[in-house]
Amino acid sequence: MAVVDFHLHFFSHVFFETLAAQSPLPGTPSERLQAVVRKAGIELPAPDVAAHTARWVAEADQHGVDHLCAFASVPEEIDVLAEARRHAGGRLVPFALVNPTAPGCAERVHALLHEQGFGGVLLFPAMHHYHLAATECAPVLEVLNAARAICYVHCGLLVVRLRDLLGLPRPQDLAYANPLGIVPAANRFGDVRFVIPHFGAGFFREALMAGAQCPNVLVDTSSSNSWTTTQPAPLTLTDVFRRALDVFGSRRILFGTDSNVFPTGWRHDRLTEQRSALESAGATFGEVDAILAGNAQRLLGELRR
Repeated sequence: MAVVDFHLHFFSHVFFETLAAQSPLPGTPSERLQAVVRKAGIELPAPDVAAHTARWVAEADQHGVDHLCAFASVPEEIDVLAEARRHAGGRLVPFALVNPTAPGCAERVHALLHEQGFGGVLLFPAMHHYHLAATECAPVLEVLNAARAICYVHCGLLVVRLRDLLGLPRPQDLAYANPLGIVPAANRFGDVRFVIPHFGAGFFREALMAGAQCPNVLVDTSSSNSWTTTQPAPLTLTDVFRRALDVFGSRRILFGTDSNVFPTGWRHDRLTEQRSALESAGATFGEVDAILAGNAQRLLGELRR
């Protein structure tokens, strides 16, 4: 059975350097970074983008993954992902974290889609403090709509341990993190495929409601899904898949792992866990195949370059 990971963080050397430079901790950025990676038990990626890309592609080969959809998790990493795509031999589809309210963002996104092979963008309203229905967001959404591009919209909870270890503030405001905020934009821009990661990361009910309202809203399955502990009633991953299948159907659920650092590498354990939960939820072979690969392949194939 084919597998496409629709949610992976590339976490290049530039990503680590960028966060270390912003850190208020004592010492030089290099000293701060070395101390934090030791404390976190992770490896600092090679500065060479080709080498880091090769490592991710080798992980994909080892675990039978056809394609990786990977994020530039800070703006400084966007050019790195463009280079990684060139080195990956068609195995990596890049996505860029952008702020749609920033001047010139629409032009930048157009170039990423049509000149550099990006599949779409990652928006983070809770980080940049905007509502997706705001007038300022419309130019970027128009570009995405024309390209039938993919627009991840992070909703709900987020904890980035590396940021915490570096003493960086948490700018997220959950007032901007509700999946229902996607509905007006999804209704207006019907050719944009809006993807809510992590089943809404705590806003599960709201993600279901957005999906019930808008046929161009999807969810991905990525991360440990530890947000289930925040729900008022006990909720297992099998319960989550059963409810998601009821609302989204098997064609609007996308498999992802949220893999990000080495030596952990690609999270095969999440594939095993999610496949088991899907089977327990009563998903058929065809439905599992669609979630693990077919839906991603269809969406990526529909992009207008």
